[in-house]
Amino acid sequence: MNRDRLLASIDRAACLDFVARMVRHRSYSNTPGETELSRFMARSMEDIGLDAGLQEVEPGRFQALGTLKGSGGGSSLLFNGHLDTNPVTEGWTVDPWGGLVDEDFIYGIGVSNMKAGDAASFCAVKTLVDAGVKLKGDVVLTYVVGELQGGIGSVAAIESGVRADYFVNSEPTDLAALTMHAGAFVFEIELTGVTRHISKREEAVDAIAAACDLVPRINAMTFSGAANAEHASVNRANVGVLRGALSSQFHDWRPPQVADFVRLAGTARYAPSQSEETVLADLRALLDELETRFPGLGTRVVKQAEGEKPSMLPFEVARDSRIVSAVNRAHESVRGTPQPTGALPPPCFYGTDAAHFLHRAGMEGIVCGPGGRYNTMPDERVDVPDYLDMIEVYLLTILDICEPA
Repeated sequence: MNRDRLLASIDRAACLDFVARMVRHRSYSNTPGETELSRFMARSMEDIGLDAGLQEVEPGRFQALGTLKGSGGGSSLLFNGHLDTNPVTEGWTVDPWGGLVDEDFIYGIGVSNMKAGDAASFCAVKTLVDAGVKLKGDVVLTYVVGELQGGIGSVAAIESGVRADYFVNSEPTDLAALTMHAGAFVFEIELTGVTRHISKREEAVDAIAAACDLVPRINAMTFSGAANAEHASVNRANVGVLRGALSSQFHDWRPPQVADFVRLAGTARYAPSQSEETVLADLRALLDELETRFPGLGTRVVKQAEGEKPSMLPFEVARDSRIVSAVNRAHESVRGTPQPTGALPPPCFYGTDAAHFLHRAGMEGIVCGPGGRYNTMPDERVDVPDYLDMIEVYLLTILDICEPA
């Protein structure tokens, strides 16, 4: 088998058409469009000879799973990616569902997060099948729903017994090898002060003034207990919601009185050597200091209840693991330069389904996908060369892990 000839056989026009067809499915999370795209992916996998089908995650809600069976004796490799997308925002200048491809970019909502990654794994497998390459190990493709709901699709796949020796999660990293990302959760903080009329402001405890003091301190936090500097580098907190007025009923029609109640909501990102509990303890210590600066202020912090949504836990894989080494080699072969590897920003602050495959299935894997720099913005797009190079990287990774028969 000539690898250069195999890479040259990739039908680049067909690969671009495939991702454009994916973009044209309006697959918002927890809408019928998710299932329609799942049906498209299942049919596409069946058409190239994979053992493929739909898995029902919730009544009437399906995702697509497929396997290219190996002859035996090689390691198996699973690709994981989600089909649901963020909503379209204001400011688009192209049709977000049009699947536009020009000389430079593939455009569309969800193309970066993460239909280009999904399409790249499919096209890598299709190239191998079309070339008649037989593998020892299985290749498993999982195109899941509900990642934006905490990864319920991947959890369902894992609970049904889907496994492999290694995995690649195709979230957008601009083709870098992400070996660590943070865990994430939402917290709520309540500040209770003492109201007075503006004429007696000196007697009040101003909850809004306390919040203004607190927010930049939270946004600058690094949490305790990080095992090393790299773990500390994935720490981040952000307050995204702040509301203050009179009482917890937020009577906002009486601005002449000093506000006595504020509720904040924020998100925290923490490392594998930390936990939700240690982060909440650090926030509690920060609030204790706030109470000292604002005598008479009462404070409370809790993790926000998220119903049945799975926790987004941190992810880490050793840099010298087999899957990381395989992806590193493939990247250098395709691009001629060493692959950026590690806890790299901004993707180290993501939450991904890689954590579910690590913690729930005990699998070793990596996060590496096309897109990222134009993610979650108007005219979301992926560089055409990045997408096509990702297909080659995935193909070479499959050959390395699964081994030609």
